Amino acid sequence: MEKIAVLLPVYKKDNPKFLSASIASLLTQTYNNFTIFLGIDGPIDGELKDMIEECEKIPQFIISRFPVNRGLACVLNDLIAVAESQEFEYFARMDADDICMENRFEKQLAFLQSHPSVDVVGGAIEEIDENGVKNGKKVEYPLTHDECRSFFRYRDPLAHPASFFRKRYFDKVKGYRPEYRKNQDTMLWFDGFMNGCRFANLPDTVLNFRVAKDFYNRRTGWKRAKQMVKSRMEINKAMGYDISANLFAIAMALMTISPTCVKKFLYKIR
Repeated sequence: MEKIAVLLPVYKKDNPKFLSASIASLLTQTYNNFTIFLGIDGPIDGELKDMIEECEKIPQFIISRFPVNRGLACVLNDLIAVAESQEFEYFARMDADDICMENRFEKQLAFLQSHPSVDVVGGAIEEIDENGVKNGKKVEYPLTHDECRSFFRYRDPLAHPASFFRKRYFDKVKGYRPEYRKNQDTMLWFDGFMNGCRFANLPDTVLNFRVAKDFYNRRTGWKRAKQMVKSRMEINKAMGYDISANLFAIAMALMTISPTCVKKFLYKIR
């Protein structure tokens, strides 16, 4: 059986109850030959610390502690390096507040094994609230590589926490860009396209994506908006997209700095 490395970063602001549900969804997967590489980004305490200490007792966990909060990209690069040293060839992303469908790994691994040219596969996601209740929004992504490339002119072609990689994807792109504390997933997809990686998505829902009360507040600010526009202009030029992609990038940046009530409305309809 192929081994899967699950990349699960955690930091002090993560909700212990959400993390517990996320871990439960991993430990009940129909495909069970995996190891959870849990990376702690900076100091933690209280219930979150207690929970992770309990995880250390479970054989499927390898826990790495990083004393300083450096951001998601840095932690993921370090976890990838640890997993590569143990000769893992498949990598699954997971966030500390989302819920995997029980057959996610089984389906994504089977897809990559039957499509040897594909480097990364995602899938559809459905949104849930703080209580794990679905809010009725399902986000579907393009299925083929060419469709993913075209879709990228406006939005990310895969849901980052639902993505499943071959090791060679990270070999080609040299990992995540550590200078990006935000939008590191967008730059990962950009580097993938520019380095010959092949993309795909499953039509099936593979993950429930949690949209908690602070979801919109975490996606705001002038600094984030400016970086978003700068990154997108770089991407659009390199990928050969037309002016509509630039206009959409500006519109998304304006949404980022808009009031929370406006962001909620636009997010629901986009």
